[in-house]
Amino acid sequence: MASSRGNWGAVRKLPSGRYQIRYRVQGERRSGQTTYTTKRDAHAALAALRTDLERGDWIDPEAAKSITLRQYATRWLDLRPNLAARTIELYESELRLHIFPKLGEVTLADLSPDRIRTWHAGLVKKAPGRTTPAKSYRLLRTILGTAVDDNLLHRNPCNIKGAGVERPAERPTASIDQVYELAEVIEPRLRLMVLLATFTSLRLGELRGLTRRRIDLDSHEIAVVEQIQDLGDGTVSVTPPKSAAGQRTVAFPPTLIDEIRQHLHAYAADGPDGLLFRTRDGDPIRKANLYRAWSKARRSVGVDHLHFHDLRHTGNTLAATTGASTRELMARMGHTSPRAALIYQHASRERDHAIAQALDDVVKPGRTGAS
Repeated sequence: MASSRGNWGAVRKLPSGRYQIRYRVQGERRSGQTTYTTKRDAHAALAALRTDLERGDWIDPEAAKSITLRQYATRWLDLRPNLAARTIELYESELRLHIFPKLGEVTLADLSPDRIRTWHAGLVKKAPGRTTPAKSYRLLRTILGTAVDDNLLHRNPCNIKGAGVERPAERPTASIDQVYELAEVIEPRLRLMVLLATFTSLRLGELRGLTRRRIDLDSHEIAVVEQIQDLGDGTVSVTPPKSAAGQRTVAFPPTLIDEIRQHLHAYAADGPDGLLFRTRDGDPIRKANLYRAWSKARRSVGVDHLHFHDLRHTGNTLAATTGASTRELMARMGHTSPRAALIYQHASRERDHAIAQALDDVVKPGRTGAS
């Protein structure tokens, strides 16, 4: 068995007649997993490996064999202390329910594109039309992207075109009359929440986090600074919106000024930090309690198909009818995207007021003389 040696690496001829490289790295002697037809090819591979080592681009083929996806993903999550508590819960749930059952015990080295495609196809088949496959795929792609950065993988095996794009079914919308009917029949302390969800397009967590200091009746604006999320252990978490786009100022139609005044007087907690929406005991409104009240209200109005989140979609649709641009709508709703900087640099605050005024013009005619 012939061998040609350098100071750190060697090419040897195997009994089969093919050539294999051997090299020393991190104090250990390694043998290449690939064999070559010619000695020239083997030397070229050895030279390329030496270049990778000198550049810091070398990937240890043994490291990815010794760690499972479960082990790596668990550590990946532990090393992200800045994630919101609710986000951590969501990631843990996606890993536990949708990723680990099929891929958790697979080593990083064995996570081939074909294995990922098979896993993803199974998710799509199990939950057709739902957003679960896209969300789980995006999380896995992000985790394995970090494995590439950690020099555990040469490339990310998540390469399914479009797999991370959510394609939710079209959401229903309510008419203005239905919105006000729902506001009339729901518990009085939740009436304003229904109206603000529609005509400001705030998310539920953002509505629950509103305090007196965030309401400016003179300029008819709401500052979205905090949100409240329910955690799995029964506690609530008060955090900023999860993206910079979520922290925004939204103008509301002037028609709502009296509604807000009445609510502040009757239901909001005292002091500038007093919650706008709270239970009779003064606690933050729980989602479960809201959904119970909402279910009762929608049955009463005959819109059983309508979810509370559809009020936000309704508000966005109404705002679009005013002639608002896509950028203005995304800024108003707190959406983020790769074009976020462009959206938020150019969305005009004055134009947002114009959207609110136009909404007022849409709402007011139908509410003339309404109690």
